[in-house]
This record gives sequence, structure tokens and C-alpha cells, in this order.
Amino acid sequence: MSDDAARPAPAPCLVFVHGAGATGDTWELQRLAFPAAVAVDLPGHRGAGAGRRRIEDYAAWLRGTVDEQGWRPAVLAGHSMGGAIALAYALAFPEDLAGIVLIATGARLRVAPAILNGLQTDYPGTVDLMIRQFLAPGADPRLAARLGAAMLAVPAGVTVGDFQACDAFDGMARLGEIRIPALVIGGSEDQMTPPKYADYLDAHLPRARRVRIEGAGHMVHVERPREVNEAIR
Repeated sequence: MSDDAARPAPAPCLVFVHGAGATGDTWELQRLAFPAAVAVDLPGHRGAGAGRRRIEDYAAWLRGTVDEQGWRPAVLAGHSMGGAIALAYALAFPEDLAGIVLIATGARLRVAPAILNGLQTDYPGTVDLMIRQFLAPGADPRLAARLGAAMLAVPAGVTVGDFQACDAFDGMARLGEIRIPALVIGGSEDQMTPPKYADYLDAHLPRARRVRIEGAGHMVHVERPREVNEAIR
């Protein structure tokens, strides 16, 4: 037996990918549970450089980062837009991945015209509206304030580009090509990516496992971190 054959396969690197108008800070409660994991900041979201206008371009950037950092094999865990990036990555570079975790996302992410227009004409007001839709009814108002401040800290042009990228994304016809394990997590009260989105992923990804978290909204990983972390384990 060769040394290579005897050597155990490396453990996958868990890579968290944030959603539109966010940063890697959104994964704070996951990083505490998974200290070996990494949470990327997508281009432009900390104010340096430009964002991207296509989900596939974010996936290509992430592929370069995975390659540069030596994170293969990786498990990509993406929230909302980050989930779309994980799907696009799995379609383009399946050899890099041991699995994907899809949190509050969908195979198609159409955005209401009122949001797309509002982000360009009244950015603070539209962010406030979206934050209220992100959270389940009865959520702690301090959480809403914290999420709103974090979103306003991301350059407006980057966030606009993110939501335009989401609106253009459509991977519905290609889900059957993704043969790696896929964990699909969603909240029952998600207004942005309703449960039917997760149901569709579960039905069309060949190796999907569905976890529904009752009473949680779109920010399920922040609202209910314990349940999300347990599902990922």
C-alpha cells in the first residue's frame, strides 16, 4: 500500500457565505459553534473594491479564494444569496466540494420590483422595510436594529448589485446535476424565501435533506442559531 493510499482524506473545510447586503459577521453564532470554519466577506462588502453583478461571478471569486487558501474539500454553507452562490459553485466546480448547506434560499430568487427600485431611490427606508420582512413576527427589536445597522454599513451600490444578481439567478432546471449531499434549512415564517423554495430544493436535489425550523424567519441562522448549528453538525 502506498503512503498516499494509507493517508486519511482531509476533513472538509466548512465555509460560510453570507447573503445580499451582509458580511461574514452574520455568521458570528455559527463561528462560535464551529471554530475551525471560515466566513468569507464577498468582494466590496467591507467597502474595498467592487461587488459582483452575477451570482456566477461571485461563485468564480469564491472558487479563487478556496483555491488560494487551500480549503478543498469544502462544504459551502450559504444564506439567501450565499445559498445561490453555493448552488452555482456546485454546478461549476463540483470536484471542490464535499457538500453544501442551503439556508433560507432557493433555486430562483426573484426580487420584488419595489425592493429593487426602493434600494436605488430610498436606500435607508427600503433597508428598514426589508429588515422587518427578514424576521419572524415577534422577533426582538434589538435584533432588527442590529441587522439594519449592519446592512446600512455595506455600500449601497454593492447591495443593489447583490439584489440584481439574485433577481437574475435561476438554477431550477439544473438542480438534478448536483450530486453532492445538500442540507436544506428554512424557517416556517420566512417571507423572503418562503418554505416552498426549500421544498423545491428538497424535491429536486438528488441528495437533499430538509430541515424546517418552526417559527423562524428569513434570518433563521441568527434567530435560531442552536437549531441551525445542530442541523449542520
